[in-house]
Amino acid sequence: MHTPQRALRLAAALALTLATLAPALAAQKAQDDPERQRAFELFQEQQFAEALAPLEKLAARYPGDGEVLARFGLTLFVNTISEPDSPQRLARRARARAAVVRARELGFDAGVPKDLIDQLIAGLKEDGSSAGGPNATKFSDVPEADTAMRAGEAAFMKNDYDAALAAYEKALALDPKLYEAPLFAGDVFLQKGQFEKAGEWYARAIKLDPDREQAYRYWGNSLLKQARLDEARDKYVEAVVANPYDRYTWENGLFRWANAKAVRLGHPKIDVQSNFSQKDGRNVVTLDPKAGEKPGDGSAAWAAYGLLRAAWALNDYEKFKQAYPGEKAYRHSLREEAGALRGVIEAVRNQQKAGEVKQLSKDLQLLVQLEEAGLLEAYVLFARTDQGIAQDYVEYRKANRDKLRRYLTEYLASGKY
Repeated sequence: MHTPQRALRLAAALALTLATLAPALAAQKAQDDPERQRAFELFQEQQFAEALAPLEKLAARYPGDGEVLARFGLTLFVNTISEPDSPQRLARRARARAAVVRARELGFDAGVPKDLIDQLIAGLKEDGSSAGGPNATKFSDVPEADTAMRAGEAAFMKNDYDAALAAYEKALALDPKLYEAPLFAGDVFLQKGQFEKAGEWYARAIKLDPDREQAYRYWGNSLLKQARLDEARDKYVEAVVANPYDRYTWENGLFRWANAKAVRLGHPKIDVQSNFSQKDGRNVVTLDPKAGEKPGDGSAAWAAYGLLRAAWALNDYEKFKQAYPGEKAYRHSLREEAGALRGVIEAVRNQQKAGEVKQLSKDLQLLVQLEEAGLLEAYVLFARTDQGIAQDYVEYRKANRDKLRRYLTEYLASGKY
């Protein structure tokens, strides 16, 4: 899920990203229009207030120019950051979004960070309101704290880090539960190169809400900058544990670490050779022809998977209703999936007791290994999840955070799979 604060924070992220791009990139595409070239230079120099008017003129002059529209949309959005909520602000954000949507359709050069374009589009609705809801543009319900946060953002954009820090500290004092205040304070110290201080502030944000991913990820970014790769991995893992079903969390966390470490992320390769489905009101269990093809490898045990899943659909889903008495409609659940896989493991063990297994297949070895490590549910939640199973994640995490961490570290990020 894209948080509203992500859209609000885009301005700062834009400044940091542009700082890493070669200034020549914008000028290379300036063609023969000196006004276009100058506006692009202002954008590249992060002079967003000065760049707005000339970019707006260029957007009207060149409505089919994706490079102009991308810069205009981002610049217009940045200039709304410190504005109070109003119909005018909403309209300006709607224009900003429309401009970058059109720019993405037309295409634009590498002088504009494409990931930030995607963030802006995801973070705003077509009418300019936040995708997080009508009140999502607020940092805090405490008016003075919200004002302080906006002042901090405005100062941060001007690279006035001392003023930004003072504003974030003031906001936190006014609203002690305001997650963004220590989060953004950590960013101040990150920009100042004071990495330990940045970590201390990220830790304060985590203490306020351990189930939000941003502070873990920002901390991981800080550690990655310092080439402290194993520590960065651990923070990115925590980010995934906090928010596992948002691709953004992965792309800007563990994927970055894996690239820096030259590690291939991967789940254990387990080919579930049985399935359960429903067709025309009938329960259908299928078995892959491979199951049992090699005598002595234990793969005949896969038959148990489909049969055990089918049991959850019998008698008008009686088993599901007993397991989830508060839910009205059946869904595929963590208990069903993990139970079916455990049934396969039990069938394997029965074969082994009977002396029928000569060499257990690799995927069944991995399945048994996960069960013996206590990580079967973690595997299901990360590697075999669907919309139904995902609904069980938060409840499982309450008492099993360490198992989720272990699976991500010992399996997914191990480079073995």
